[in-house]
Amino acid sequence: MAMMMERVIVLLIVMSGLQSGSHGAVYKVGDSAGWTIIGNVDYNSWASPKTFHVGDTIIFEYNEEFHNVMRVTHAMYRTCNTSAPLESYASGNDSIKITKYGHHFFICGVPGHCQAGQKVDINVHRPNNVTQQAASQAPAPAPSSSSAFAYSVPVAPAPAPSQAAPSTTKTGLVPFLVSALLLIAGYTTA
Repeated sequence: MAMMMERVIVLLIVMSGLQSGSHGAVYKVGDSAGWTIIGNVDYNSWASPKTFHVGDTIIFEYNEEFHNVMRVTHAMYRTCNTSAPLESYASGNDSIKITKYGHHFFICGVPGHCQAGQKVDINVHRPNNVTQQAASQAPAPAPSSSSAFAYSVPVAPAPAPSQAAPSTTKTGLVPFLVSALLLIAGYTTA
C-alpha cells in the first residue's frame, strides 16, 4: 500500500509538471480592433511589448470580404510584396500556432492595406530557462485547420516582459490525471 501511494505521488508530480508546460498564450492580433485598416491600428506597437513563445497561438479576426492574412518573408514584409506568400488565410478567424523561434511576418494581401499599416512582425523568443526549453521542444501536434510556422528569422533573446501576462487557454491534462487516479484507486482497493 505504501509503495502504491509513492507511485501516486510521483505520478501527480510528473503530471503537474507536464500540465504547466502543455499550453500557451492566445493572442488576438490588434486586440478588440482585430485585423483591419479602420482605426489606424499600429500592429507593431501592439506586438512589440508582448513576449511570444513557441506554443502560443495567434488569432487574426477580420471581415473576410475585405481582408486576408498572408505569412511572408522579411523582404516581402518590408516591401508589402504579396506575389508569393508562404501561407495565405482567408477565413476571417484564423488561428495560427507558433512552432518555431524567430520573427514571423504577416501582411494583408488586399491592395493598399499593407502599405496602410496592416502588417505585423511576431517575434518569438527563445526560452530563458530549462523548463521552458523542455516544454517547447516537445513534438508539436500535426496542424489541422490552423497552420504551423515553417519560416523564421533567428533573433537574440529579449529582455523580460514589462507588461501583464496575456490571456491563456489551458489544454491541460486534468481529465487524464483524474482518470489515472481513479484507475490507481481501483487497483489499490482490489
